[in-house]
Order: sequence, then C-alpha cells, then structure tokens
Amino acid sequence: MPCCFDALSARLVEAAGFPLTFMSGFAVSATRLGMPDTGLISYAEMLEQGRDICAAVQIPVIGDADTGYGNAVNVKRTLQGYARAGFACAMIEDQVWPKRCGHTEGKQVVSRDEAFARVRAAVDAKREGADILLLARTDARQTHGLDEALARIHGFEELGADIVFLEAPESVEEMRAFCQTARGPALANMLEHGKTPLLGPAALEELGFKIAAYPLTLLSSAVAAMQTALRDLSRGIHPQQLLPFSELQELVGFAKYDRERARYE
Repeated sequence: MPCCFDALSARLVEAAGFPLTFMSGFAVSATRLGMPDTGLISYAEMLEQGRDICAAVQIPVIGDADTGYGNAVNVKRTLQGYARAGFACAMIEDQVWPKRCGHTEGKQVVSRDEAFARVRAAVDAKREGADILLLARTDARQTHGLDEALARIHGFEELGADIVFLEAPESVEEMRAFCQTARGPALANMLEHGKTPLLGPAALEELGFKIAAYPLTLLSSAVAAMQTALRDLSRGIHPQQLLPFSELQELVGFAKYDRERARYE
C-alpha cells in the first residue's frame, strides 16, 4: 500500500495496479502546508484533502485521522466526516495531541482508558451508520514498552477495531509478537530509515501481516526528483528525467475531458 498525499499521487498508485492507498498525514502536512507532522494541520484541512483524493480514484483509501482531533465525541464526528468524504477506513491513534510522526522523538500517549474511549467512540460511529472501517493504532511501544502496546492492541480488537497497527516496533521479534497478538488484519509500516526493520512483502506475510504501508516512499521520491531537476535548471541544464508531455496530459485526464466535451458539441 503506497501512501498518497494528493489526488494525483493517489491516481498514480491506482494506475500502478495497487489495490488500495493511504492518505499520509505526514505527507499531506508537508505538501499542503510545508510544515511538519506535529498536529499543525487541522481536521478540516485533512478532510478537504481526503475528499479530493477519494474522488480521484476507484480503489479504497484509508485516511489518517490522527487522534480524532479532540475527545471521544470529536473522534465520532471525525469518523462520520471521513465516511462522508469517501474514505474506506480511518486510522485513529492513541497519542497525546498535538501528535507527532510515529518515528520521531518526543511522542506521548494518552492513558489506556482514554485510548479505549477513542476506539469505542469510533466503533459507535460505525454502529450508528458511518460506512467506514476503523484502523486502530498505538504508539505506546516507545513510551511504555512492548507489553503495554500489545495490551492496547488486544483491547482495540476487543472493542471492535477492524485493523490494528503497532507503530514503530524495533525488531523482527517485536513485529512477530504483534502479529501473534492480533487476531484480525495487522498493518506493517515500512518507513525507509525509520525505527522498524524494512522487510519485503514475502517476509512480512510470513510474519503474519496483511497490509504493508509505505508512508513516505512517494513523497521522498518526488522531492528527490524535484531537487535534481532544480539543481539542473540552476546550472543551465535542462532536466532529462521527465515524463513526456503527452503522458502527463493523459495522466491528468485531458483525453477523457476531450471525449466528454465532444459528446456535447
């Protein structure tokens, strides 16, 4: 599951044949605001970005909903809003607000009771009609240790979470323990140069994971390509690694638009 950050990157994921994508909060904060993933982006901004992404593709989109943007009642509203925006699933985590990227320092998590209250509220939103799945995430590994993190994972599933996610396990053994604890689908987060071992799909499947997320692969690739192009331009050299203009037009939908326009002439 390569993670996207706007409608165009989501469409690229779909065109490459992947069965789903994930709207990364880190990547949206970076591209929409030019700011770090430290709680600076709001619910409304994430919802607006998500609505555009979901409208651009046919594949399911999981949405990063951070901590739910407030207390348990806010969590319920967030799930309802994400469902109306077109998300197939929303991720709720147990960090203290303002949250941080899961692989950076300085994270804090709420109490186990408050984490469970968020999940209960999200599950209630589903029971009350929100057509969406719940991905429940814990960041307790770094703050309270693996045992507490696994206890939260077990509790999330008991409360009705559809998918679970232990952020930033630090070894293959910890990844295996997570999968052995999870009864339903478990998500692996494959961040390049992060805290978790970077494993291939076959190895992840052997451990018991059902979904492998690549949260910043597309953003990092795009930034590296743009920096290279800008360096070339600053030296008076025209960049060579470019998509042909005809392919770019096709990707953003000019041909489809022209066919539709012709129907009404």
